[in-house]
Amino acid sequence: MEFKSLTNIETSFRQMRAFLIIFVTLSFTLAVYVAYTSFEFAKKSREKIYVLDNGKSLMLALSQDISQNRPVEARDHVKRFHELFFTLAPDQKAIDSNIGQALNLCDESAQDEYANLKEAGYFTNLIAGNVSQEIKVDSVATNFNEYPYTAKCFATQTIIRSTSVTKRSLVSVCRLRDVTRSDNNPHGFLMEKWRVLENRDLQVLPR
Repeated sequence: MEFKSLTNIETSFRQMRAFLIIFVTLSFTLAVYVAYTSFEFAKKSREKIYVLDNGKSLMLALSQDISQNRPVEARDHVKRFHELFFTLAPDQKAIDSNIGQALNLCDESAQDEYANLKEAGYFTNLIAGNVSQEIKVDSVATNFNEYPYTAKCFATQTIIRSTSVTKRSLVSVCRLRDVTRSDNNPHGFLMEKWRVLENRDLQVLPR
């Protein structure tokens, strides 16, 4: 009778141990599954961008792979720089504002070009002659096969005087380096060794 009782205790112990092993295994599996799903949820959440529309409504946009989007951002960065640097009104504050924003997107090569134009009296003559200057970027070619990246900008410059409108072809090149994004540099690029290769008259139209 005692032997049977001991056998029952041993059997119960084995069953309890088997139950405990199964319970621990299931708990571990559940913990791994919860951790994995939480990681995937956090990953998908990071792929979402919330955009504030004029401070009123919140819109949701899905982000793309950064490596796919960088060439697009690079072209827009170069385009934005040229629009700021070459779109000028005959007003000193407007010129200072545009040039100041443009210099945040480029290294000292843009500062040097600005200093040369200022020393030559370009901006003074612009204001004195009530001349407006606009630019239309036709295309930006980028090369992302090597780092630093390279970019070539093709644009049409329009100089508006009281007596005439001059169309000019403008071609420039630069290198692009990755930098930290900021309010002044949202794309996270810095143009380096920027220089104008061509800036010649296409046509002069009387007004």
